[in-house]
Amino acid sequence: MTSSKIELPGEVKTDADAAALMASLQLMPSPVPNAEIKYTKIFINNEWQDSVSGKTFPVFNPANGEQICEIQEAEKADVDKAVQAARLAFTLGSVWRRMDASERGRLLAKLADLVERDILILGPKIFLLFYEYLHNGDYLTFTRQEPIGVCGQIIPWNFPLMMTAWKLGPALACGNTVVLKPAEQTPLTCLYIGSLVKEAGFPPGVVNILPGFGPTAGAAIASHMGIDKVAFTGSTEVGKLIQEAAGTSNLKRVTLELGGKNPNIIFADADLDLAIEQAHQGVFFNAGQCCTAGSRVFVEEPIYEEFVRRSVERAKRRTVGSPFDPTTEQGPQISKEHQSRVLEFIQSGISEGANLECGGKALGLKGFYIEPTVFSNVKDDMRIAKEEIFGPVQLILKFKTIDEVIERANNTEYGLVAAVFTSDITKAMTISTAMQAGTVWINCFNALGTQCPFGGYKMSGNGRELGDSGLKEYSEVKTITIKITAKNS
Repeated sequence: MTSSKIELPGEVKTDADAAALMASLQLMPSPVPNAEIKYTKIFINNEWQDSVSGKTFPVFNPANGEQICEIQEAEKADVDKAVQAARLAFTLGSVWRRMDASERGRLLAKLADLVERDILILGPKIFLLFYEYLHNGDYLTFTRQEPIGVCGQIIPWNFPLMMTAWKLGPALACGNTVVLKPAEQTPLTCLYIGSLVKEAGFPPGVVNILPGFGPTAGAAIASHMGIDKVAFTGSTEVGKLIQEAAGTSNLKRVTLELGGKNPNIIFADADLDLAIEQAHQGVFFNAGQCCTAGSRVFVEEPIYEEFVRRSVERAKRRTVGSPFDPTTEQGPQISKEHQSRVLEFIQSGISEGANLECGGKALGLKGFYIEPTVFSNVKDDMRIAKEEIFGPVQLILKFKTIDEVIERANNTEYGLVAAVFTSDITKAMTISTAMQAGTVWINCFNALGTQCPFGGYKMSGNGRELGDSGLKEYSEVKTITIKITAKNS
């Protein structure tokens, strides 16, 4: 038979313990009864404001069911205002962005002091009791990392082996089990790894690999009530659908590594030989089918013409052919459909007035090959400068000042990676701080390390992969508190 008694917090096991606890409550000051309700408006930009619509809604006292007051009701227009204010406060050079960390700490400490000052208005006596009871008692508190559970993983076709490793490694290291869907274009690599999983001795059910299509298998993973986390690498459009499905199902954890339209900034004082080759490899690596491709190359005006000329010469020397030929530098696009999509992007660049310096056509080979393509005279509002092409297309843009290039480089919905080439460390650090990107390379490109976190800002994704941050994406943190006889430091 179960007891109907309420277990009070702490070492309270007898009626005497409970009486002592309640007595301690009576000694504490009571909350302010019927406190004046001062704040019923929306708080935006440190100001109290009426809602745009003027709508209000009632607030009730759950202890007696009586209405306390009417509160201004925020809607989309109010959210827009608040976001605009928050974005402005986060602008580079703002007071908040320039504030020293110690000053932010001082502000937080002050806020805590004010909360404690007004605690009788903000919270009941039991909060005060817990605050003091746990703070001063003989307790040992620690945290432990625990696996999340069943992790659904959906990987792309451009790096099937690497993406499988990036997903399986941290998930399994943290003790999770996995349901993994490879891209329908490249399932064989992942299925082979499945055979190695069995050979290695993993227990049945720990790793499960499901070849299939996004609208069926992928959608089922994202919305399945039995999956605790979903990790996806792929397009931003599909990432949005996965996050929506995760939210409308069981609010599963989500990690998204999505698209990019990445800036590569070349200053006139850069090592030009290095910058040209790195910019070339940064775009054409893996036939441009890479989320980190530095397709928007911003070149300072004094060296622009030379940079374009030499980049075109390098692109024309690039060897395109079978991936099984050891002399090949660039293989095919993944499919006929993708080849057609990239060629359509190239045609849009020509139509919008960019200068096609070289390439631009499908190669007359059996397979889905595209010539290494270079555009100059590219403008920021052109489609090729805004959308992710995912093909061997280099866009070279001209800039004059550092402030200009920062603004233009960040003027994108993406924020995966960025790069800067310069011999001036001040410029390099200014750019690296200003870039709205998860990774910034200085005088190098695609220099990834598994020990460092990788992921994007804005619409390039949520969460991080690799490194300690990648491990944490696959674990839950639990706090455990133990009542002990006596605590010693």
